[in-house]
Amino acid sequence: MLIAERFLSGAVRDYGKHPVSTDGGTWYPMACQFLRLDHHVHSPLEKSMIERTMQYIKDRTESFDDYFPCRQKNCKLKHVRNWLNLFVEYHNKEMIYA
Repeated sequence: MLIAERFLSGAVRDYGKHPVSTDGGTWYPMACQFLRLDHHVHSPLEKSMIERTMQYIKDRTESFDDYFPCRQKNCKLKHVRNWLNLFVEYHNKEMIYA
């Protein structure tokens, strides 16, 4: 619970207070209550959709790195972050015009 509270308090500090949605872990409700945050538990359908989306992102990222590997020593994966930002921007524009 302490680790969840520390993580959530850092997120609140950086991004402001927002409702928290979780997978039903027992430590989140107490952490949210302590920080006075609204807490929502995802349904099994929502969890399945989130997991599939994350797997899709991981697969695409891995494919990208296969074709465009970073050749820098001590790479900080900046090229992957840039690609993810481009992917998100493209996806959001496609959703607007769909």
